[in-house]
Amino acid sequence: PRSAPAVSPQVGSHQDISHESLSLFRLLEPQIEILVLGTGDRVERLHPAMLKQMRECGVAVEIQDTANACATFNFLMSEKRTVAAGLIPP
Repeated sequence: PRSAPAVSPQVGSHQDISHESLSLFRLLEPQIEILVLGTGDRVERLHPAMLKQMRECGVAVEIQDTANACATFNFLMSEKRTVAAGLIPP
């Protein structure tokens, strides 16, 4: 499996994450298994409906602070998982 990291320029903070900004990740081919979101200096909660929408599309979402999200992304890549990352700078 291939991985396809991507960034949405419309997202400046965790408050900007929306159904629309996450839709980019549902369009990737091959379809990703896991989306790792880095929400800056600390872990921020996303609306449960957004997480549910991604699960319904077959994408697991892992939310972490950005430093840990980078490490998780790299680990998943080393396991040859189909993963993408959305990272907000700390």
